[in-house]
Amino acid sequence: MAAGAEFTISSLADESGLTVRTLRDYSVRGLLPPPEMRGRTGFYGEEHLNRVRIIGRLLERGITLNGVRGLLEAWDRGDDLADVLGVAAPPAAPERPTHPISEKLIAATDLAQLVHDVPDGLRRVVAAGIYEPVDATTYRVANGEVAELLEQLVADGVPAAEAVGEVERLRADCDHIARKFVDLFERSSVRPFRRSGRTPQDVDRLTERLTAARTRPGRMATALIDEFVGRHLAYLVTRDLNDVPLDRG
Repeated sequence: MAAGAEFTISSLADESGLTVRTLRDYSVRGLLPPPEMRGRTGFYGEEHLNRVRIIGRLLERGITLNGVRGLLEAWDRGDDLADVLGVAAPPAAPERPTHPISEKLIAATDLAQLVHDVPDGLRRVVAAGIYEPVDATTYRVANGEVAELLEQLVADGVPAAEAVGEVERLRADCDHIARKFVDLFERSSVRPFRRSGRTPQDVDRLTERLTAARTRPGRMATALIDEFVGRHLAYLVTRDLNDVPLDRG
């Protein structure tokens, strides 16, 4: 058990707002992992408390205990939604990865030099998902497109601290947009599915909408960004560089 809060079954019941009897029932049904035994006393951790809360949310949504167990087992295995629902996902064209898989490595000294003017720079570029440590002397490029953007901004003369800050804000903006789309998907597709009879047709409809929810927001965001970048650049060039013979295609 990882270091952190520890509970006996009584204190776990108090913390979760459930009864000891309910928690024992969860354990018997296989919903709750066994505690760490020390002598004759079992100790539970934060992961058990989180599990209990997840079970509660699933039950609130009308899923039976047997259904909850199936979902938890599937999630523990890392199955996707189609597997959890017990259906095969429809054939689809290969999706583009969230970001390119990269084996590009960078020495820790070189990365430290890149962000040497950035307060807490190494921690921030790792937290932003741009680089990830391999060992004490080496980092891997975790997101090639974002790493290239960061390095290009610095090469173009943008101070490293400003460049990292912009990447962090872009990441936060993208996360906000993604959450909005997922919230729309939950309200328009997941909630109706919970109220449905869960027929094969209902499952097919949900699976189809899930596939669309994964791909459409990115395509739409790309189209809108291209549109607005083009518009703002055209204004900037017309305003400040109208007498410069630039290729404006």
